[in-house]
Amino acid sequence: MLRCLIIVFLVGSSSLSIRGDALSDRETYIVHVDEPEQGDLESWYTSFLPETMNNAEKPRIVRSYKNVFSGFAVELSAGEFEILRQKKGFVSASVQRALPLHTTRSPEFLGLHQNYGVWKDSSYGRGVVIGVLDTGIFPNHPSFSGRGMPPPPAKWKGTCELKNRACNNKLIGARNFVFDDNGPIDSNGHGTHAASTAAGRFVTGANVLGSARGTAAGIAPMAHLAVYRTCSDECLESDVLAAMDAAIEDGVDVISISFGGFSKGFHDDNIAIGAYKAMEKGIFVSCSAGNNGPSPATLSNEAPWILTVGASTIDRRIKAMAVLGNRVQISGESAFQPANWRGTQLPLVFPGRNVSNHAAMYCSKESLYNTGVKGKIVLCSTDSRTTQIEQGRVVKEAGAAAMILKNMQFQGFTTSANAHVIPATNVDYDAGERIIEYINSTSNSRSPTAAILFQGTVIGEKAAPMVAPFSSRGPGYIIRGIPKPDILGPGVDIIGAWSNSGDFNILSGTSVSSAHLTGVVALIKNIHPNWSPAAIKSAMMTTAGITTNQNQPIPDEHRRPADIFSTGSGHVNPISAADPGLIYDIKPQDYISYLCSLHYTSHEISMITSRPSSCSSVTGAEQLNYPSFTVKIGESNQRFTRTVTNVGDPNEIYSSKIVAPKGFQVSVNPEKLVFTARNQKLKYEATFTVMGNDWSQGPPQGYILWKSAKHLVRSHFVATSE
Repeated sequence: MLRCLIIVFLVGSSSLSIRGDALSDRETYIVHVDEPEQGDLESWYTSFLPETMNNAEKPRIVRSYKNVFSGFAVELSAGEFEILRQKKGFVSASVQRALPLHTTRSPEFLGLHQNYGVWKDSSYGRGVVIGVLDTGIFPNHPSFSGRGMPPPPAKWKGTCELKNRACNNKLIGARNFVFDDNGPIDSNGHGTHAASTAAGRFVTGANVLGSARGTAAGIAPMAHLAVYRTCSDECLESDVLAAMDAAIEDGVDVISISFGGFSKGFHDDNIAIGAYKAMEKGIFVSCSAGNNGPSPATLSNEAPWILTVGASTIDRRIKAMAVLGNRVQISGESAFQPANWRGTQLPLVFPGRNVSNHAAMYCSKESLYNTGVKGKIVLCSTDSRTTQIEQGRVVKEAGAAAMILKNMQFQGFTTSANAHVIPATNVDYDAGERIIEYINSTSNSRSPTAAILFQGTVIGEKAAPMVAPFSSRGPGYIIRGIPKPDILGPGVDIIGAWSNSGDFNILSGTSVSSAHLTGVVALIKNIHPNWSPAAIKSAMMTTAGITTNQNQPIPDEHRRPADIFSTGSGHVNPISAADPGLIYDIKPQDYISYLCSLHYTSHEISMITSRPSSCSSVTGAEQLNYPSFTVKIGESNQRFTRTVTNVGDPNEIYSSKIVAPKGFQVSVNPEKLVFTARNQKLKYEATFTVMGNDWSQGPPQGYILWKSAKHLVRSHFVATSE
């Protein structure tokens, strides 16, 4: 009996038709046929076509299949299909469907859809050059395929240091600034992941150990990539500056930086200095806020000319449930979900009960020797000094069957789906405490047990986005008068390219969220090529979302409403950012006046600008045209002047609305902004009086909303004691 095969062909064109069918009547059919008894597949498939089609100038078979089934896809009119289906060996056929894209989720979570909206309007970031400063790249990963990409823009002057000149129209540059023999090749996968998150191509079938399967794509899939390897296990400032210098010279449009130390004076912060020069030349710089949260004042990269990006969750979970012996079910996550795992009840142990072996609580290296964990499920507490994957490796080497990882208290309800080396689940802090209570409640005659059940990928987590516990918090240690971070982006359990073999991995961190914002910048840059970095930043900040999928305020890791020093202006919304209505623009000289107000000396400012600078004019933060405000508690009539530029419709009227907490008195003058032309500029003055110092619900904060018939433009404010 013949086995059934299928083939699919790309839609072609032909001047021929049968029975007068018009070209517009053709559809692509997926045709299943028997395997040939002899001969090659191509001849066999072609034999099914009407004779007039065989003589067509361009074949209309658009795909042919060999392994998935025997058959092909072909463009046919209705009349041609009637002829084909009469052929001997025909099995079945159907018109192909336009299936919705199942992505690795973060683009779809941000509202990006193929052939629609911002992706379509921006041509997926076409023509924009993104410079990624990181650990290098694995160039042969399919996320960096040059197929179908346009050539680099004429301004591009970069070089390719890969062996055999392995760059292409996607990866247009690759340079190494680390003193070793690797060249631009990635040291550990981090840079590859970041590059694909910002601008990776569409790759079908992406998954991590079989989980979260879908089509992977970066935020700007048609943008060009230039990779600058600046880091191995660490990033030396001399290497970073050399890479930034080269990126500016090469002609990038956006620079993505996924590293940084604790903040220090801008004149002594090499990333801030390099970013200032990039900004002067119209190059946008997106930086990670740091992974030192949730403690306050832990930011990196807080200069006002840098976009400082915090991290948040998305609405996807890769679920792994722990079922205790008392039948209590506890939800958790893991990307490693082995198909042959039986999920039966096994003895459950918590080595951390032994106070004399404190390291065993965290399943630290060598801590589980002679602890009797073989064949059991081990409960461990997460540890910021190591990784969950390394903890699993220790548990596995000790002979255990599986692992439950409980969050530390500061991590709250945010769990991670890691690519574990052993069956495992990560549960939140409260759930972990319930597991310990269960273990302590059992007697010698009834030992504790547990099972782990893997439940696959679930889309639609309602409390998303949520601020990640590791995301560094403001207020800024150096910056004054400007709340930081600026914005949130997806940064928890994000799937991205990992190795030359085509693998993907799942990572969390503000480096990942910064890469997302880099991609969003590329989309906006394509639509608005003449906008300054400050204008693009304003567009993203004033349109950012402030609620979850349930229309509740964005929560922190403990499910409490997060404050502005956690969320910045909110969660990035690429759709609205591409059409913000109004923008707050800032000229490079304005930053100098701002620095003067912070009492930087002329010499210190010259270190930033690389030219003689003086404080002939002083503009405090209240006058810097930033799209957010910081006001002082206890002071009345604090006046801020802002200038907004109309980038929406020529004739648009905005009315103001104030959302302020108790004790905040806010007014704006004028209360309406009436625009009569595109690019017209209008000023308004905001006056604040803050009485009282009630921080029980976090720092007092609110926003000024400018609303027209088409646009919502939000500028946040927060009160501090400084």
